[in-house]
Amino acid sequence: MDAEHWDRLGALHTRVEQELAKALQQHHSIGLSEYRALARLAEADDGELRMQELADLIGLNQSSVSRLASRLESSGLTRRDLCPDDRRGVYSVITDEGRDVQRQARPTYDSALRAALDAAAADGHLGPLVATLRS
Repeated sequence: MDAEHWDRLGALHTRVEQELAKALQQHHSIGLSEYRALARLAEADDGELRMQELADLIGLNQSSVSRLASRLESSGLTRRDLCPDDRRGVYSVITDEGRDVQRQARPTYDSALRAALDAAAADGHLGPLVATLRS
């Protein structure tokens, strides 16, 4: 991959992320990072992940994921739990309300993703990249 293709990939990523964030905020009053955290927690065994695992899965640093976890907790969508084997280990655990929010937001996420990729496919610079990703 050369620099031009890399730049196009970055442009596509930015465009799609903006559309996803806008749709989730507008329809569910949650941000993209909140949705992604809830989705990863919903998929995890027992609905819980160590904070560092969650950070790695959603592409945030430790400080950012701590703030994110605090926002999710304040909203009642997750709770924190201590690791029984290592009291220094902290888990984020999805609540029933968090599962409901994630389940309700999933169709919005999927629809916004399709729409953003469809729009990008019509762009002369991004269309070939979208076609490659979809193949």
